[in-house]
Amino acid sequence: MGIDYMINETPEEKERRELLIEIRKGTGMTKKAFSQYFEIPYRTMQDWESGARHMPDYVLRLIEYKVRMEGLIKEEE
Repeated sequence: MGIDYMINETPEEKERRELLIEIRKGTGMTKKAFSQYFEIPYRTMQDWESGARHMPDYVLRLIEYKVRMEGLIKEEE
C-alpha cells in the first residue's frame, strides 16, 4: 500500500516526510501521542509518515518550531 504512494513522491516531499519522522522520534513520542499533542488527526499522521499524503511545508516548520521552543527533543544518552 505505502510504496504505491511514494512512487510519485518528489525529493522535497520525501525530505519533509523524513524530517517529520525524525522530529517525532526525537521527542520520544509515538505517532498516537504526537498526533494528540499537536491535535493532528492520527490518520493524517499515519498518511504523512507513510507518504500517502503530503504535509504542507508550513505545517512542518510550525511543528519543528514548537518542538524546539518547548524543549521536546530528547537528548541521546
